[in-house]
Amino acid sequence: MNWRIGVVGVLEARSMAVHAEADGSGVPLAVLLKRELCNQKVEKPDILFGEANKSKKGEDFTLLVAKCHRAPAEGPCDNAGSDDTISVFAIFDGHNGSAAAIYTRENLSNNVLAAIPPNLTSEEWTAALPRALVAGFVKTDKDFQTKAARSGTTVTFVIIDGWVVTVASVGDSRCILESAEGSVYYLSADHRLDANEEEVERVTASGGDVGRINIAGGAGIGPLRCWPGGLCLSRSIGDTDVGEYIVPVPHVKQVKLSNAGGRLVIASDGVWDALRFQEALNCTRGLPAESAANRIVKEAVSSKGLRDDTTCIVVDILPPEKLSPPLKRHGKGGIISLFRRRPSDELSEEQTDNGCFEPDVVEELYEEGSAMLSQRLNVNYPAGNMFKLHDCAVCQLEMKPGEGVSVHGNMPKLSRVDPWGGPFLCSSCQVKKVAMEGKLHSRNSQSAVQPVSK
Repeated sequence: MNWRIGVVGVLEARSMAVHAEADGSGVPLAVLLKRELCNQKVEKPDILFGEANKSKKGEDFTLLVAKCHRAPAEGPCDNAGSDDTISVFAIFDGHNGSAAAIYTRENLSNNVLAAIPPNLTSEEWTAALPRALVAGFVKTDKDFQTKAARSGTTVTFVIIDGWVVTVASVGDSRCILESAEGSVYYLSADHRLDANEEEVERVTASGGDVGRINIAGGAGIGPLRCWPGGLCLSRSIGDTDVGEYIVPVPHVKQVKLSNAGGRLVIASDGVWDALRFQEALNCTRGLPAESAANRIVKEAVSSKGLRDDTTCIVVDILPPEKLSPPLKRHGKGGIISLFRRRPSDELSEEQTDNGCFEPDVVEELYEEGSAMLSQRLNVNYPAGNMFKLHDCAVCQLEMKPGEGVSVHGNMPKLSRVDPWGGPFLCSSCQVKKVAMEGKLHSRNSQSAVQPVSK
């Protein structure tokens, strides 16, 4: 490493540590210094994965691509041979038919990648991804509406780029991460109305009616549902018969793992209705990914019976060349031994001497769950570097200056938004945005002074 470059890198790492303490992220200075010193030595992780499924209705679908191009391609994220690739794993849990799940599986990945501009640096690509996920989810939902199908689907969509994991989710399929040290992180949100009071308030404010099934005037039974339609979720793709207030805007969380690695468990509600998160992790100690996925599905079905489609994907993010986890161990060290490399056995002398093997640290880079496009499509980066100035921020339609509608709506002249006024939406995406936010409902109900009853 060039001495001057190394000194600059150390100073930058110290500066980052100061900012980290200021904003509460708390990344240790030692970790930042080690990342800088080992920057040219840390390789991409090995990605091992497995899936398992027990079908009841045939409405669960998965996407598993270990190496995917960063640009849109034919089909749902094709396998690539280049080193400059990402990994994509997803579960689509359909309801009221399988059309929405199949359509989303075939189109979502390309819609997301199309929303990321070309020629970005690695850091810019990572920063642009959460916004592109929002655009891709909304475009997929908007396009599916033209198919005149009434089905819907939950989506848990995972992109792994090196040691960075980004998860976008709508519905009640979930993704959890267990780090090499054994800490558990929830990377998705639960959009069941029963579990999310904020979503109940948003749906009712947008024009939906939320309540339980009421039989002959008695007490409500079953989970909270949105009416019309009776859907138990506040977010999904599809479900055109329910109402626009069931939105496709995903919760997005982005984290960076240390190069000790970790394990992801992505599963549909058929698993999580039967097993707690820790139970799913405990029953897979020491097992490779495919065996772990099969064990989780077997335990879920054994616990509650096959009441619903039950699907699980397990992804191991491992230090390079650690391809075979050890046999199952009992006790606290089991999950650690599954991922952590022993320096004396598996690291080079140079890596060991320089301390290039990081402690287990999972760094949160981004998290946002708002359903408002004006919040989700805005960015804090130079606009010209992140997307074409006058393209629609959702569907990427090329527009002439002045044709688009600002995602901010009618902002006051003195409002502190980007001076160029964007991002912009085309007319059809603007209609979609207004409908999702319930403004069409409020315009049609100006005379109503009472809140919608629950």
